[in-house]
Amino acid sequence: MFLYLVQHGEAMKEEEDPSRGLSKKGMDDVWQTSALAQKRISPDVRIFHSGKTRALQTARIIADSVKPWRDPAEDENLAPMDDPGSWLGRLVETTDDIMLVGHLPYLAKLAGLLLCGNPDQAVIDFKMGGIVCLKRFDDGRWALEWAVVPEIVE
Repeated sequence: MFLYLVQHGEAMKEEEDPSRGLSKKGMDDVWQTSALAQKRISPDVRIFHSGKTRALQTARIIADSVKPWRDPAEDENLAPMDDPGSWLGRLVETTDDIMLVGHLPYLAKLAGLLLCGNPDQAVIDFKMGGIVCLKRFDDGRWALEWAVVPEIVE
C-alpha cells in the first residue's frame, strides 16, 4: 500500500482572499508536481483533503492529473492541529492507496509517527505543493518511497 502525503500549494494571503485559495504560483507548483508524479500514482488511489479551500483546490488539481476512479473527499481529521493517531488506525486497516492533502504540522506529525513511531520527530521537510510517497510493507513497517517537490520541476 502507498500513502501520499501532500502539503497544499502556496495560498494567497488572507487580505487578498479570506478563504485563502491557492495563489497562481501554488496552482502552477501543484500542476507541475502532479504531472511528474502521475505515472507513479494508481487511479485506484483514494484522495482525502481537509476541506480548507487551498487543500480542496490542491486535491482537485492532482485528481485532474491522476484521474482517480473516485472524486476527492473531505475528511474532518486533517486540520493542521489534529491528532495524527486518527489516521494511523485507519491506515492499519486498509490496503487501499491513500492520498492525504493537508497542512503542517499535521502531515509532519503523521510522517514522524509512521516512520519513527514519534509524531514529534521531524523526518520529512515538507514543501508546499510537494508529494511524498510512503510505502507500507507487509510487516507493517513504513518507508519513504519517493518525493516530488516544486523546486525539482521548475
